[in-house]
Amino acid sequence: MATYKRQRYLFMVTDPVHIGTGGYRLGRVDNSIVREPGTRVPKIPGTSLHGAARAYASQLYENPEAAGQNHKDVKDPDQNPICYTFGYIKSDDEGNQTKAYSGVVNIFDAHILAFPVCSMAGPVWVSSYKRLSKAGFTVKNSSFSNGKEEDRAFLDNWELDEIFVSWQRSEPLNLGWLMLNVSGRVTVIPPTNWNKAAWNEAGNHLVLVEETLFSQIVNSNLEVRTSVAIDPWRGAAEEKALFTYEAIPRATFLTADVVLDDYREAWPLTKQDCTKTLKGNVLPGKPWLGPLSVVEAGLHMIEWLGVGGMGTRGFGRMAMIGDPIEERYGKGYSGE
Repeated sequence: MATYKRQRYLFMVTDPVHIGTGGYRLGRVDNSIVREPGTRVPKIPGTSLHGAARAYASQLYENPEAAGQNHKDVKDPDQNPICYTFGYIKSDDEGNQTKAYSGVVNIFDAHILAFPVCSMAGPVWVSSYKRLSKAGFTVKNSSFSNGKEEDRAFLDNWELDEIFVSWQRSEPLNLGWLMLNVSGRVTVIPPTNWNKAAWNEAGNHLVLVEETLFSQIVNSNLEVRTSVAIDPWRGAAEEKALFTYEAIPRATFLTADVVLDDYREAWPLTKQDCTKTLKGNVLPGKPWLGPLSVVEAGLHMIEWLGVGGMGTRGFGRMAMIGDPIEERYGKGYSGE
């Protein structure tokens, strides 16, 4: 019987992340980033996370030939944990496909959970009730009356100019250029796995807005950089070589799901071998007990090597916050 599991990761951007759309366009910037078509909220595509996780896991396993699209140089792909996890295509020297298997993990898009914005109260993180609840956070209204905490149905009568904050404040608050009224205080409790210092700093400075306003705030406060090509002979800027590009800024929090669909149930490593590479060196991090361990090891390396474009210009790094929350098919999340 196939094994189905789902893991939910929390990431914090430590350098600006640029996942480009692959071309220029007319608008605010020349090189735009990938967005959800319906909401226009930026995201990190699952394809980008999948490619980075596979490449970095292959390096950790000292088996770089298992990365990429053609795995003809992998000696025994059926016994290779990288190929087992992400799939492989085996071909001969003439390029004819001889064997192929689909991977057993699905890596989905990373969506913005909390977005940093400058305000009169200092840096704050903007989110929404729907985004926090969907990610597994508990959100309560903390409007105190006679010393008792009162809960409010956040989805009822939420006005567009109304915000809730996670600290004591009653005066209006600006989110960039936008001034909004503070209607109350909220208590936001993260899942146990993510109750870490990196998140708690943002959690103490959260601002909840109506979901339809979230996209406007995010797109108005993205990081935009300007670059120019330099003529190596003159050491000066080339004519008409100025261009701009946008990125998801540092300190943004995102969540992403990874689903295990182990239809093969033939994990190649034994329990004794799961901590060793093909060359006998011990792998860093947790033992590779299954495909989800391989994915986690690869995603961890994004904190060092990054994801997306312009990595040599200081872009792309994201840190994994805490441990992923795991759920088996038919059961609730653990760690909540």
